[in-house]
Amino acid sequence: MAAILIDLQPGDEVIMPSYTFVSTANAFVLRGAKIVFADSSTENPNIDAATIESLITSKTKAIVPVHYAGIACDMDAIMAIAKHHGLFVIEDAAQAIDSFYTGKDGVKKALGSIGHLAAFSFHETKNIISGEGGMIAINDRQFAERAEIIWEKGTNRSAFFRGVVDKYGWVDIGSSFLPSEIIAAFLWAQIEHLDAIQERRKEIWNRYYLGLKDLAKGCNLSLPQIPKYATNNAHLFYLICETSKQREQLISYLKHHQIHAVFHYISLHSSEFYLRSNSLKELENTDYYSDCLLRLPFYYELSSDNLDKIIETINSFYKNV
Repeated sequence: MAAILIDLQPGDEVIMPSYTFVSTANAFVLRGAKIVFADSSTENPNIDAATIESLITSKTKAIVPVHYAGIACDMDAIMAIAKHHGLFVIEDAAQAIDSFYTGKDGVKKALGSIGHLAAFSFHETKNIISGEGGMIAINDRQFAERAEIIWEKGTNRSAFFRGVVDKYGWVDIGSSFLPSEIIAAFLWAQIEHLDAIQERRKEIWNRYYLGLKDLAKGCNLSLPQIPKYATNNAHLFYLICETSKQREQLISYLKHHQIHAVFHYISLHSSEFYLRSNSLKELENTDYYSDCLLRLPFYYELSSDNLDKIIETINSFYKNV
């Protein structure tokens, strides 16, 4: 919907991080856009805002920052670049429910409320879920009326139900973006209990961090870093191993102890699809995260006993490395 709303045309360019899920890129590829991948930051997998301006051309239409693990990108820098060049900002806030950014003005803003548009996910892996589906946030009034039409399969049906028009028909492009009421009800029940869900998830995140921080100091292992301008919504907890080989060994060791830990994204700039029509570019930080980042088990009902077992097993592995 966001790609449609900014009137993306074939040949337009969209800047985004390579370290993200394919859905981030697909939304724009399906409108004919050329994806321009930016490298990640050295601090975390988020887009390195300092690299964006050098990627802008006369064809650039939008910047798509992805708030990886629910941790805010440097939105002041990104919004300033977009304003200077007349670009749209579409936040990929798929993992960012209940997470915030504090700008240089001291104002705390919810992620997804800063760019012109934003997209959230309620996939089964997220903090609150509907199985599949998501939410678009409209932060610029120029898009509000058309967004409703696109959402309603390209019709002005909602306006008809409000009594604004005496009949409704096909007035624009659109698709079946509406969730069913059963799915919406399932999601709403979790929204009502968001504070309790988040409290438990933060307990899990903090237990991981406290249980592994001493280990990280003593070996080449990195834990998540939260910038001062960001909050932590405890979407996931990850480790960054020293090498891809070490990550493979750790995954195998955990599996042997009945613990399922997995790596995350394979960088999109090195994907089979992208390389069919593009040459391989060097994105050093992106490749590092792709090769070395490991996600630990994380879900609301993860017990304290199992948490302790995971932490103890990781510590045990590194004693023998």
